[in-house]
Amino acid sequence: MTTVYDVPADLLISTIAKELNENKKVNPPEWAKFVKTGVHKERRPEDQDWWYTRCASILRRVYIDGPVGMNSLRSYYGGKKDNGSRPEKFAKGSGSIIRTALHQLEDAGYIAKIKEGRIVTPEGKSFLDKTSNIVKKEVPELANY
Repeated sequence: MTTVYDVPADLLISTIAKELNENKKVNPPEWAKFVKTGVHKERRPEDQDWWYTRCASILRRVYIDGPVGMNSLRSYYGGKKDNGSRPEKFAKGSGSIIRTALHQLEDAGYIAKIKEGRIVTPEGKSFLDKTSNIVKKEVPELANY
């Protein structure tokens, strides 16, 4: 059985993003075309479909780290803030983006909220494992393993 751990993250995330783009429950909010992904960023994302990529990345991250909370996801998507001549300092990622994405993935049935945080549902695990299997078959280097 192929899992998320058996395929490269970038290929898996792009494939999941394409699948989520077809899902009616996962849609970028109206404000998504104007926001930065965190205070450490200077500009908004250049990719028009960045919302689906972030949702796919969050889904994969919850699968790997779950149960996971908002604070750990904000830390994962954070980075160094450029303070000009002062030293750089770590800043967390946008909580609103992560929270909205988690709510949409919950509505789609891929993530569930429990006392300790959020986990991937059996439907979400099945979706991710099937997508991992598709990615593994597409990449010739991985098909033999």
